[in-house]
Amino acid sequence: MSDIKYRAGYVAIIGRPNVGKSTLLNRLVGEKISITSRKAQTTRHRITGILTRPEAQLVFVDTPGYQTQHRSTMNRLMNRAVTHVLQEVQAIIWVIEGTRYAPADDAVRKLLPPDVPVILAINKVDRVADKTLLLPFIREMSERHAFAAIVPLSATKGTQVEDLIAATELALPEGAPLYDPDEITTLSERFLAAEIIREKLFRQLGEELPYAAAVEVEQFEEKPALRRIGVRILVDKASQKAIVIGKQGERLKTIASDARRDMERLFGSKVFLEVWVAVRSGWADDEAALKRMGLGE
Repeated sequence: MSDIKYRAGYVAIIGRPNVGKSTLLNRLVGEKISITSRKAQTTRHRITGILTRPEAQLVFVDTPGYQTQHRSTMNRLMNRAVTHVLQEVQAIIWVIEGTRYAPADDAVRKLLPPDVPVILAINKVDRVADKTLLLPFIREMSERHAFAAIVPLSATKGTQVEDLIAATELALPEGAPLYDPDEITTLSERFLAAEIIREKLFRQLGEELPYAAAVEVEQFEEKPALRRIGVRILVDKASQKAIVIGKQGERLKTIASDARRDMERLFGSKVFLEVWVAVRSGWADDEAALKRMGLGE
């Protein structure tokens, strides 16, 4: 009989915007379940990914980047989601960037509960030109909080991600698995479809449409070998609608085509996808509409 006890629990992944939380979650789980973009603040929801190992099951919750600058209803609900998650987990991975510690990082540090183990993930170390800066930075960070572990890594390249997993496993309580070992996310295919469209919007539009778009799934019909999906992209202004559609509809066609390919790979079936654009002014400050999209829950 082995003396090794099984461990299981929920792990929050937190940090300021654009430190690589979603990229890290996808790397940890081994599947693209959270959208990524070079733009900050792409994650708007709690994204749950499940990693099952012979010795532990880690249920990761990727939170929105904690926002200290913009105060729309949407950002207030996103910040509320972060604080709620921290009250519900057994461990926390706090992600910061390289050797950079910004005021926004300190705002996140002040949210850390004193009774939950925190693993500091120093991400993007592959971009640190002078590696001799890392050890002094690690010492500096160890003075800011009593971390369970500090792990320098690169989520993009996968460097030392296994070390992060090992440190996180040790922080979890003993217990039985929380989910079936074959599951990798608690998210529905309907939700994932909306997130895939949102990612394509971010990647296609760059700075042309900064956060002024949302996605609603109007139709989701699932058959064994086919998904019929109808998606509405919401924007604030008619001029933004024209940007999304593009000249002769080419941009919208590209968004839909790229999204359909990702959906077919993730869902393992053919996808018939229809995407259209509608103007709904003030959607980012409409709390009822945001909650229908799953924000602030």
